[in-house]
Amino acid sequence: MAIKVIQWATGGVGRAAIEAIAAHPELELVGVWVHSPAKEGMDAGELAGIAPLGVKATGDVDALLALGADCICYAALLPDEELVCKMLASGANVVTPLGWVYPSEKKSVALREACATGQSSLHGTGIHPGGITERFPLMVSALTSRITHVRSEEFSDIRTYGAPDVLRDIMLFGHPPEVSLQSPMVGLLGGGFRQSIQMIADELGFDIDPRIEGANEVAVATAPIDTPMGVIEPGLVAAQRFTWTATVKGEAVITAQVNWLMGEKDLDPAWSFGQAGERFEVAVTGDPDVLVTFKGYQPETVEEGLVRNPGITSTAHHCVSAIPYVVAAQPGIQTYLDLPLIAGRAAPHLSR
Repeated sequence: MAIKVIQWATGGVGRAAIEAIAAHPELELVGVWVHSPAKEGMDAGELAGIAPLGVKATGDVDALLALGADCICYAALLPDEELVCKMLASGANVVTPLGWVYPSEKKSVALREACATGQSSLHGTGIHPGGITERFPLMVSALTSRITHVRSEEFSDIRTYGAPDVLRDIMLFGHPPEVSLQSPMVGLLGGGFRQSIQMIADELGFDIDPRIEGANEVAVATAPIDTPMGVIEPGLVAAQRFTWTATVKGEAVITAQVNWLMGEKDLDPAWSFGQAGERFEVAVTGDPDVLVTFKGYQPETVEEGLVRNPGITSTAHHCVSAIPYVVAAQPGIQTYLDLPLIAGRAAPHLSR
């Protein structure tokens, strides 16, 4: 029988997830939660830009949980732990790109209790964090030995992110440097990146210092820059770099970094993506050194990205691909260290 899935929220990740669930041979979409009253009653396929699926969107939390779905793909704008506990306690497994990649025992007591109550599982995934940051470095680490440093890094043109309110009001692009340097993104992203770094440290055996440091750097526009959130004027922030570092006795051993630029022109400092262009990188320093470059998760043009951003789509696919494995798992918080290999599925016209 098909695994019954509810898609929770229909932003960029949520819409891509609906399309991926509809294409997955083992999954059946049975419900969709939406925040906006204007979306209530709309067909899930219409929301995702595909053919109708016969599933109407609703904002009724209790009605959706009463469906008895096997799994919820939870992709709201910001995580709500109380709501996730309610989902888990109802008996629904939860897969999400919003965190809980490797939560500590201390910070996940309520979630673990909810899993025990509902005999359900929670899996945090995504792309960076949630894949590039820990899943793939750990895989690559098996190819080397005597490891001294692990780096995961993103280089992206953030103009392809079609959420102007988020860019302006949460990421704090287009503000003076002293404002942007107080960006909540250090905290919002830091929870996930620190968990990813801790997973690597635990699995590879690094005896890291207690504090994983986070830092934010900015570059400002030197000329007007056109963006999805409007023109960024000279002197205002048009690029940001976030870095999290784990050390052993002060020596850096694990680094996760994000480089978000409003293009490569007219920036001070003159940051760029380098000769390799937009990409994700995983580097493991050891015997021998290993460098893996991931291409294809950034669109070819800003215009293409605003229509369908492959990085956002891949985040959704990582969630959807994990659903069969999470549903089959034992109750509890299931990380990449607990689950078997997670894989996608063949295109419908090529599958058994």
